[in-house]
Amino acid sequence: MSGVRRAQARRETKETRIEASLALEPGPILVETGIGFLDHLVSTLAFHGGFSLSLRCEGDLRIDDHHTTEDCGIVLGDLFKEALGDRAGILRFGSAYAPLDESLARAVVDISGRPFSAIELGLVREKLGDLACENVGHFLASFAQHAGLTLHLDLIRGANDHHRAEAAFKALALALREAVAYRAARGVGDGGGGAGRGGQGSAGGAASGGDGGAGGGAGGGEGRAGSGAAAGRGGEGRDGPAADSAAGIPSLKGIL
Repeated sequence: MSGVRRAQARRETKETRIEASLALEPGPILVETGIGFLDHLVSTLAFHGGFSLSLRCEGDLRIDDHHTTEDCGIVLGDLFKEALGDRAGILRFGSAYAPLDESLARAVVDISGRPFSAIELGLVREKLGDLACENVGHFLASFAQHAGLTLHLDLIRGANDHHRAEAAFKALALALREAVAYRAARGVGDGGGGAGRGGQGSAGGAASGGDGGAGGGAGGGEGRAGSGAAAGRGGEGRDGPAADSAAGIPSLKGIL
């Protein structure tokens, strides 16, 4: 579990030329695909996933956005798979809900090495900016295929397609963030299942009952003892917004 999990790639075809690097820890994010809304979605995925990402693409946008969108999904999936390596010690499974105003999305992932995706976003517009709505799901499917993910991503409700798409990428980001975390770092043993997820960080805010050491409050979690009860998945160590700020991640306020 030592060292930063990272990967880099250069991919050139008749349609696109891409240079990219990914690290599975917070850091700078720069996405330039030539498609503004795709930049927005991929930056959102990296930011809320707790990843550092640089991705630059020159594509045949004079034709349309298909090749650029697909190839960016392929490269990002390849980088994700390479950065994870043998996947030893990770939680592997992750799930999350993400709202954006009236929209609500749910993502469930299994970093299984068996690619599969079921994506239902219900987008109705032809385009979001210069990104065809049909290519939003195509990007996600390409990413899942090349990352070796089982991905179920559903839009539960929503009226605005911008909100629908962004909520979906945020839900996926949060699910991936959980799935790539190390079991030991979350206080989860390798051998058994656990009852709740509260207080999975070694310095979390949820008190631990059951597998934890000296917790006294409600939590039913598998982590070390914390300093008080926390709601939902709070207390997961350094994954919170405060830690992101302390790590010097550039603020994306206003575009996220």
